[in-house]
Amino acid sequence: MAPQKEIAWSRATAKSYSEKAYRWNRENYSRQRRFLDIWAFVLTLMSQLWLDSKPWSYQGGITDAKRAIRRRKQAIWIRETFLDLGPTFIKVGQLFSTRADLFPSEYVEELSKLQDKVPAFSYEQAEAIIEQDLGKKVPELYRSFDPIPLAAASLGQVHKAQLHSGEEVVAKVQRPGLVKLFTIDLEILKGITRYFQNHPDWGRGRDWLGIYEECCRILWEEIDYLNEGRNADTFRRNFRSQDWVKVPRVYWRYTSPRVLTLEYLPGIKISHYEALETAGLDRKALAQMGARAYLQQLLNDGFFHADPHPGNIAASAEGALIFYDFGMMGKIGSNVREQLMETLFGISQKNADRVVSSLVNLGAISPVDDMGPVRRSIQYMLDHFMDKPFENQSVSEITDDLYEIAYDQPFRFPATFTFVMRAFSTLEGVGKGLDPEFNFMEVAKPFAMQLMSDGNGFDATNSLLGEIGRQAAQVSSTALGLPRRIEETLEKLERGDLRVRVRSTETDRVLRRLNSSQTGTTYALIISAFTLSATILLVHDKVVLAAIAALIAAGVAVALIRLLRRIDKSERMF
Repeated sequence: MAPQKEIAWSRATAKSYSEKAYRWNRENYSRQRRFLDIWAFVLTLMSQLWLDSKPWSYQGGITDAKRAIRRRKQAIWIRETFLDLGPTFIKVGQLFSTRADLFPSEYVEELSKLQDKVPAFSYEQAEAIIEQDLGKKVPELYRSFDPIPLAAASLGQVHKAQLHSGEEVVAKVQRPGLVKLFTIDLEILKGITRYFQNHPDWGRGRDWLGIYEECCRILWEEIDYLNEGRNADTFRRNFRSQDWVKVPRVYWRYTSPRVLTLEYLPGIKISHYEALETAGLDRKALAQMGARAYLQQLLNDGFFHADPHPGNIAASAEGALIFYDFGMMGKIGSNVREQLMETLFGISQKNADRVVSSLVNLGAISPVDDMGPVRRSIQYMLDHFMDKPFENQSVSEITDDLYEIAYDQPFRFPATFTFVMRAFSTLEGVGKGLDPEFNFMEVAKPFAMQLMSDGNGFDATNSLLGEIGRQAAQVSSTALGLPRRIEETLEKLERGDLRVRVRSTETDRVLRRLNSSQTGTTYALIISAFTLSATILLVHDKVVLAAIAALIAAGVAVALIRLLRRIDKSERMF
């Protein structure tokens, strides 16, 4: 079939493609409508959160189980609303699913299910974008072009095609109007972020503006297909010596900011276990290769795939791993080996100070003024969760424990660290699906041992001597730096930068009592005012208004009685 006739036939076929109508699924967006939709979601969520904190909103009284059930329902509603709000919120939701240090576990678990299963846009729109960006008609660029996409996501869709040279390729085309939609949504989200940052409760201990900036950077990088092409080239070069990893080649002549043409590398999805067995592939070997590939990315290359879910990994007919989708990648500094070695030694010694110092240098923990809670949390984790041998540990369990400790604490993990931990957990889940006996830590052990050995500059037999020498050097460095640290402390004291915190239980008790007394006085004044108003209104035959005022007075009186009971109970505790 001639290219022109094939394209014409393709257009007719594409019309039968079903499409759900989303308000955002168009090229032009109303800023005012987006503002209303987004703020309606935020205000509804805030109302629900406020209601959650009120015991009277729970039938039969508040319990942990009831709160968990309500959070689960809220999480499902948030996930569905994010899908309705479109690409920006789908990607933000996926990013938030890595932040178990910020959000309740129910939200994180539900947002991790947020997939880009959204309607495809029409072939005519895809054709117009290709012609605008590449400057030629589709038949001039491709011998054939399938109008029905292989997959449709929130940011774009993928079409199978063939070049005039005969090479099979896939063309990834960005969703129409995506840049405009991102611009509108991120501007609105910035105002919402400022509100949350200044909120007396939700803003405390959280750098919402920093998280917003990080999300913006990731989102803008992900919709730049030239950047994704460069990432794919870098990733392929890093694995050029491994024939068991395949990465699609980028065809730069057919690539632009909104169009990415890649080599067609078909494979079996890594989570399609029956298909893998039918093809005669070794599931256990695939699980091992997946872990090794990621450890090489993290420890050797410092450039890793930040979203290695099963949809982005496949197996070729020859048993090699195929990686797809390089829009979201992570980078780690060159000092990672040394700091990871420090972390491993600190864990083996159960030395929280050493672990904290190495994690700060590694960028895994953001430093704050008071690192005491961080140090105590890590020491608690070392004492209670690190009793099993290294190879018997579970990445998912360690990650869950770490996030449970970090949640509601005055420190936050940077995005790179959360991407690494999420990728580790995802790969462990994929590995256990392929091989029930798979243990990610067992695969990681040789890498860790090599890391520790290389970092010391000694072999395994001399690692103890190396560690003794390291500790001796550390003690010497501490002793030599002691006068400088004393001088810095004195300078801070002179400038008034040194803060000393003293907490007295008796003082706290008195302050709470004064606060409760002030609240009780306020309640009493309100009761008096509304009782007087009800009396005056009743005298003037305003029965309905008098009844309303009386009801308000009665409600405040109930609150006052509960407050007095609380004060009495608190007094009995001391």
